[in-house]
Parts: sequence; structure tokens; C-alpha cells
Amino acid sequence: EKKRIGALLKQYFQKLNMPFMRGVAPIRRTLRYLQKGDIVLKDSVHIVSINYNTGAENHVGLREFVFWHLSQVQYKNPSVQIVTFKNMTPTPFIRCYLDNYEEIIMDVDSQSKEDIYDRFKRVLAKPQAQLQLEAKSSEDNPANFGATCSKHCICEVPGQVPCPSVVPLPKTMRGKYVFNPDLLNE
Repeated sequence: EKKRIGALLKQYFQKLNMPFMRGVAPIRRTLRYLQKGDIVLKDSVHIVSINYNTGAENHVGLREFVFWHLSQVQYKNPSVQIVTFKNMTPTPFIRCYLDNYEEIIMDVDSQSKEDIYDRFKRVLAKPQAQLQLEAKSSEDNPANFGATCSKHCICEVPGQVPCPSVVPLPKTMRGKYVFNPDLLNE
């Protein structure tokens, strides 16, 4: 009975079109997982090159880093080119190309996934204070108005003078009459 129910459930879920939930560790392909990444690279980083082998023991940490964290780094840094080279080097390393033509090479031989993650974050990521400052400055300020803000014109704010195209301004507020008071009597 349990086998039959299990087979029916398997058929049901195979009929659902969820191709991203297949394979090893399908959680890595969910949007929520990608958004949980906290490595936002500095603006000076343009290219990240990751070199490792798939079979050697001293490459396990970098291989796991690529498996678990590379997709998050790519999601959070869409303008950074990230390249992986497999089975081309005897030792694992990460090379970063900066905007001033400098290179940063990180030797990650026999390091764990967590050590590589911490080092990568410490060396190449923006500090948390800078991220908070950027988030705060990008927030929508209700005092601003214009095409990209919540209020298109200052006249939409209560207590402000309405647009002159809709309601004519009093003559005492117009420069034509302020500088020529004789026109007010006409």
C-alpha cells in the first residue's frame, strides 16, 4: 500500500512542471536562496576567475564554495563576470581583476568552504556599513517629487500652491504685478 501511494505521489510531482527542483541540492536554484547571499563585491572588481580540479582532495573546499555560494555571488553581482576553470591547475586559486588593471590572487589550497567564504567576503566584498548606507540613500524620500517619485509635482502636496496651469495665481504673487504695481489697478 505504501509503495503504491509513493509511486502515485512520484507520478503526480513529475507531472508538475518544476524543472528547477530536480538534481542535487535543488534549493540552490530558488529565488529565496539566491537573495540570501550576502557577498556584494566592491565596485572595483570586474572579473573573478575560479580555478580548481574536480577530483583532488586539496580542491574540496573551493569545489564546495562554487557549489553552494557561486550562484549567490552571481545573483548579487550581475555586472561582474565570473569564470570557472576546471581541471586546468594543480592548486586551487581565485584570481580577481580590478578596474585599475591590478590582480588579486587568493591561494585557497586545502582550505574549507567556510574559510574561503570568509576570506572572499573580507577581501572583496563591500563592508556591511557601506551596504547599509547605500540602501538608505537609495530609499524613496517622500519629500522628493518628480517623474520617478511618488508625487509628480509639488502642487500635489497638501498646503502647497496649486499649479498655475490649473488655477491661476493671485496677481500679487506674479512678478509682472510685483515689479509694476500700477498694473494691479487696471
